[in-house]
Amino acid sequence: MKLLSDVSSSHLNTVDTLTNLSLLQLLQIHDSAFPIGSYTHSYGMETFIQEDRIRTKEQLVEFCQVYLEQNLVYGDAILIQEAFHAAQARDVARLIELDELCGAMKLAKESRDASVNVGKQFMRTVAPLMDSSFLLQWKDHIDQEVVKGHYAVLYGVYCEALGVNVFHAVMTFMYASISGLVQNAVRAVPFGQNTGVQALHKLLASVEEAATTVKTLTLDDLANNALGIELASMKHEFLFSRLFIS
Repeated sequence: MKLLSDVSSSHLNTVDTLTNLSLLQLLQIHDSAFPIGSYTHSYGMETFIQEDRIRTKEQLVEFCQVYLEQNLVYGDAILIQEAFHAAQARDVARLIELDELCGAMKLAKESRDASVNVGKQFMRTVAPLMDSSFLLQWKDHIDQEVVKGHYAVLYGVYCEALGVNVFHAVMTFMYASISGLVQNAVRAVPFGQNTGVQALHKLLASVEEAATTVKTLTLDDLANNALGIELASMKHEFLFSRLFIS
């Protein structure tokens, strides 16, 4: 039985607690049936698969860990965190800057296009579900092409409007990103469903650890360290056959 002091030192007590409704809304947007197109992208993983570099569960876990720790932690996750705080301050100029940075740090055209396409579809889908004037204002900026509409920035704005805390916003984004890669590998390698479940379960602790790391980072830490994945994204359009857009 945990003592009260043990509970108070956990992550769940260092941040605001999710309400039941906001938790359900977060679950809804990460459901595979939610129509934002995220499950049509492999973010370079399909190149690895066709080059026979992902054939086992261990290789899949390794790819996902690199994507998590070298791509998401120092890229989209920081931008989500910064966008969340900018949305709290209603700092539109800061959000515009973050949207530009999100595009600039994605070296591969396919990565940039995926970020924008998923982001725009995400906004079109969630805007009617939210009673948030600031979210609608940001949608107008996208519609008027003031900004590109990168997914990570939109996700931060959405989570702030939803009323969840920034730690859970970052962690759920990371979990959904890794879950999507695993499910796509199940289809493309192909793996059995049990292999996919085992791979994702093995990555859960890494997702929590990565989200905790992001709490210590600022925009000064923004970097693109997953160059192998970016190169794989660049090569994707030249594959003989493709199941995924990126």
